Amino acid sequence: MKIEKIHNWDGITISDAKQLQRHLASMVKVEGDVENVKIIAAGDLAFSKNGVAYAAVVVLSYPGFEILELYTGTEDVRFPYIPGYLSFREAPLLLNLFEKMSIVPDLVMIDGQGIAHPRRLGLAAHIGLFLKIPTIGVAKSRLIGDYDEPGIEKGAWNWMYNKGERIGMVVRTRRNVKPIFISPGYGIGFESSLDWVLKCAVKYRIPVPTRMAHIEVTKFKMLKNA
Repeated sequence: MKIEKIHNWDGITISDAKQLQRHLASMVKVEGDVENVKIIAAGDLAFSKNGVAYAAVVVLSYPGFEILELYTGTEDVRFPYIPGYLSFREAPLLLNLFEKMSIVPDLVMIDGQGIAHPRRLGLAAHIGLFLKIPTIGVAKSRLIGDYDEPGIEKGAWNWMYNKGERIGMVVRTRRNVKPIFISPGYGIGFESSLDWVLKCAVKYRIPVPTRMAHIEVTKFKMLKNA
């Protein structure tokens, strides 16, 4: 799959990363409804204690969620673990895997934040800029934002705000389980992001695409370390 390489990843300092995030955030498009989805891709990462990153990207049919393609890869970690800058640690390996795909997805879900980020450029937003495909951030925990706890029923949700600005949604994907945190990454609006995450939250707390990516990267890491 063709990827637009909007910047390189080598030699980036924390100061560089902050400036780059602020610049790239102005390019993020948070609008639009995504319809007629037939293919969904998702990515997730895992890390070892000795500084190795593992990643998996799954390409799934929709609505059947059949795995059409699976890509895994590993590399030495190139950027320190600093909350708010995780895309500089995680995006390069994921993008290498996306570039190998022979099927272009209609929608991408990333285990991470979209614009629910101090500088509005979380992992899903950063990757979305490279892919130029509608991308949603699906996070299991909050990075920033204030919100009221949603009701206990599946589908209950509330807006999440930062400094008075809407940055995402906190959503109950199963009755009486912990909510997840959704934010648009690129090329998709808030309501459409919510709609697709709920459509893909078929049985578990985590939507099927990111759950399957998590399962595959966990298996890959175990295999490499066996």
